[in-house]
Amino acid sequence: MTMTSLQETDVLSSVQPITVHVITIGRLASEACAVNMSPWKVCVPGERLCSTEVCKAGSGTYIRHSFIFASLAGYVVKKNEGEELPVISVARETEAQLLPDVNAIVTCKVTSINSRFAKVHILYVGSTPLKNKFRGTIRKEDVRATEKDKVEIYKCFRPGDIVLAKVISLGDVQSNYLLTTAENELGVVVAHSEAGVQMVPISWCEMQCPRTHAKEFRKVARVQPEYLMP
Repeated sequence: MTMTSLQETDVLSSVQPITVHVITIGRLASEACAVNMSPWKVCVPGERLCSTEVCKAGSGTYIRHSFIFASLAGYVVKKNEGEELPVISVARETEAQLLPDVNAIVTCKVTSINSRFAKVHILYVGSTPLKNKFRGTIRKEDVRATEKDKVEIYKCFRPGDIVLAKVISLGDVQSNYLLTTAENELGVVVAHSEAGVQMVPISWCEMQCPRTHAKEFRKVARVQPEYLMP
């Protein structure tokens, strides 16, 4: 990946040693997005909600014979996504305001990687912790904005990494959200070395173990200092 020296200087000057509590990372979302939904009605499992011609199926629903049904008891929530059909989901009462929405900034933990994508569990929407973990995917083409064909997932994420990402699609009915880190402020914010020590960012693509001084590749997020807590 090639970057101008000016860009590298900007990134390096903005990257700080990260000793954060995960909750504070999500404060970025207070300026970047809002979870935009409101309860519509209460439903029970198996209740028919609407036709697939008027809505897309979201979490807590399933499709049968061109109709969307509730798979759990809770609130029915509709979310509009621009020109696309609204997405209809079902959330339990305590989770009705805690579903990731398109363009939401989320904090997640990498669970597995392969050559094509990284799998994650979404832990926070903005600064709000989720009671249940939602699954997400970061595809190699969504890791960064430039030279996408040269992305190597293992040089960007490792299992256990804490990542700041943006929701770009609600994915399928199993809540497999599609995420992106293709912005400077998005990417790995907390990672541990093979020695088990929390690493320090040293550039936009590397972190270093303060104990062994070993360097490891990552897609490093440029987290602003005001969002960090010692």
